[in-house]
Amino acid sequence: MSQYDNAPYAQPGMATRSGVAVDQGLRSYMLGVYNYMTLGVALTGVVAYAMFMASFQQVGGRMVPTELGQVIYGSPLKWVVMLAPLAVIIFMSVRSHRMSAATAQMTFWLYAALVGVSVATIFGRFDINTIARTFFISAAAFAGLSMYGYLTKRDLSGMGTFLVMGLIGVIIASIVHLGLMMVYQTSFPALNFAISCVALLVFAGFTAYDTQSIKDTYYELAQYADGEAVAKSSIFGALSLYQDFLGIFLNLLNLTGSNE
Repeated sequence: MSQYDNAPYAQPGMATRSGVAVDQGLRSYMLGVYNYMTLGVALTGVVAYAMFMASFQQVGGRMVPTELGQVIYGSPLKWVVMLAPLAVIIFMSVRSHRMSAATAQMTFWLYAALVGVSVATIFGRFDINTIARTFFISAAAFAGLSMYGYLTKRDLSGMGTFLVMGLIGVIIASIVHLGLMMVYQTSFPALNFAISCVALLVFAGFTAYDTQSIKDTYYELAQYADGEAVAKSSIFGALSLYQDFLGIFLNLLNLTGSNE
C-alpha cells in the first residue's frame, strides 16, 4: 500500500536526464525496490521462526509456551507486540519527508523484524508444509500482479479510492470479528472466511496499483539529479510492496491452511 506521496522533490535549475538514462535508472530503481522488499520478507520470516522456536516447545505432542512465550504472547504484552508494527508505520508516515534515506532503511528493517515477532505464532497454527506451499503460491501471485502493474498501459490510479475503502472495510470487519470472539468466546468461521476473501482481493489490487505508482513516482523524481530522494523513495516503495505481499500471504494462509 502506498505510504506517502513520494512526489516531487524537484529543485529548480537541476538538469533533466535523457529518456534512455531514465529507462536504465528505472530498471535499477525497481530492482532496488524488489531487493529491499525481498530482504524485508526474509527478515520477517527468520525473526518469526526464531521467536516461535524460543517461545514454544513441544510437550506431549502439543506446542506449549515457554516462559518467554508466556510473557510475550500470553500476557497483555501481546497487544504491544501486535501494535508495535503499526506504531512504526505511523512514525514513518509522519516523518517521511524529513527522514533521510539511511533512517528510512533502518526503520524499514525494524518494522520487518517487529512484524516477524507479531506473526510468529503462525508456525504453531499451521503445518510447516502448508506455510511453505502458501508462501510460494503467494510469491507467484504477487509476481504476476506486480508485473501487470509495471507493464500495463492502463491508468490504475482510479483504483486507489476503492482499494482504500475496501481496506477500511476489512479493518472495521476485523475489529468487529475480534470483538465478537472476545464477547462470545468462540470463533465465527463464516465471517472470518468472508473477511479473508475480501482482504485477499484488496491486497491483490494494491499490488498492481502500488507497482504502477512506484514506477510513476520514479519518473517524477528521475527528472532531477536528487539521489537521496530516489533512494528514500525506493525504500518506501519496498515498504508498500512488502505490506501487499504480507497481506496476500497471511490471508491466503488463513483461507487454505490446514490447522493442526
